[in-house]
Amino acid sequence: MSTFSLKSPAFSRNETPEPNVKQGRRNDTENGGIQLLDADGDLSEKLEACLGHIFSKYIEPPFTSHQAESGLLVPEPNAYLTSTGLDRYAIDTNGQPFTEEAKAELREFLDVDEDGHLTLEGFLQIYALQSETDEEETWRDLSTHGFDRHLNLVSSRREGAEEVSRPTQA
Repeated sequence: MSTFSLKSPAFSRNETPEPNVKQGRRNDTENGGIQLLDADGDLSEKLEACLGHIFSKYIEPPFTSHQAESGLLVPEPNAYLTSTGLDRYAIDTNGQPFTEEAKAELREFLDVDEDGHLTLEGFLQIYALQSETDEEETWRDLSTHGFDRHLNLVSSRREGAEEVSRPTQA
């Protein structure tokens, strides 16, 4: 059994080698930098809120999301991404859907429901792994979905071209 890796050909995007940098925790917090990971290596609360918003855009009925005070979408606890929702997310994020091989890896190594649909916990696992190994890739994904380097939702393709600044609170 192989281990799950976002660096496998199924998830291939340009690599960002950053030797001698502690991934996920390299921003200068003394000057207002945002950390993607906390001191224990877990996703920061602010990043989790942003990822919940992104996840919410791709869940399909019968699930709904509500807006938190921060303006970010919050998925229902039992929400999941179907294969179609996962493909929509991948196209918006990477420009192409996941391969069947990549989807099989997701189902094998990440949190999925009994029908093999990716849960929010599984979605967060993707970003925990990615942020630990290639922080800049996570920042690119966040930017694609309209978040700035302070994890504020400023705009995205899906929200429209007009820039709206909504600070996040976690």
